[in-house]
Amino acid sequence: MLRNIITQYEPITLEQMSGIKLMNRTDTKFVTSERVLLELLKLARGDYFAQDIEGERIARYFTAYFDTAAQDMYTMHQNGHLNRQKVRIRSYVDSRLNFLEVKTKNNHYRTKKKRITMTDFDVADHPHDIVFKRQNDAFIGYDEFLRQNLRFAPESLTQQLENNFNRITLVNKARTERVTIDTGLKFHNLLTGKHCDLTGLAIIELKRDGLQPSPILDLLRQLRIQPQGFSKYCMGQAFTNDQLKRNRFKIRMRLAERILGRELTNTSVN
Repeated sequence: MLRNIITQYEPITLEQMSGIKLMNRTDTKFVTSERVLLELLKLARGDYFAQDIEGERIARYFTAYFDTAAQDMYTMHQNGHLNRQKVRIRSYVDSRLNFLEVKTKNNHYRTKKKRITMTDFDVADHPHDIVFKRQNDAFIGYDEFLRQNLRFAPESLTQQLENNFNRITLVNKARTERVTIDTGLKFHNLLTGKHCDLTGLAIIELKRDGLQPSPILDLLRQLRIQPQGFSKYCMGQAFTNDQLKRNRFKIRMRLAERILGRELTNTSVN
């Protein structure tokens, strides 16, 4: 059903989207069910293009998140620090493109993303066992990139969490904003071996420079979908690592359970 609706949108190609990078932006997230998402997409199709890559409107994503052994980046978010960072490898599975990324959020609620291409990363090659220790020419480049953009030493990073999800990307007709819609979200914690499946949940993120007019905001209000923070890294950690402090995320965890109509328990992966 989701695929049927999104094919009714006018397409926009990656080349046409090249000028809408929004690397210095404000992000607003919303959480709802896939059922309500279908209603939203029906209402929004006259105001948005759908990203189309070789005829495909729903793209597969994989993410590997890194943190220090003490989970400092998670803890800063949990403790409410506004100046915080995330480090990840983001893989566009269908395009076979991989990027090492640093996301920095400042105390003005603006997000800056820096990234560098990773040419030697394969999503299917498990376990990944990525360490940043300048072990070859490529990793010397990654080391320099991290030292320029990250507040933590690259050698202190360990892979903590993986996720998989499907993404739809919309662009408004004025081309001043992007809306990403993530579904089929699944987490795997490499430290605990726990897995959590959020299939049925939809994470909508509005990305724009400044406060440009947004057609979808009125539609979200109409459907009573309220802004709700949802860090995939932090929520994935909270759902799959019972040893972490997670007071800040419990409201969102309960919201996810209420939307899905079931208790979300983590399971071991053999």
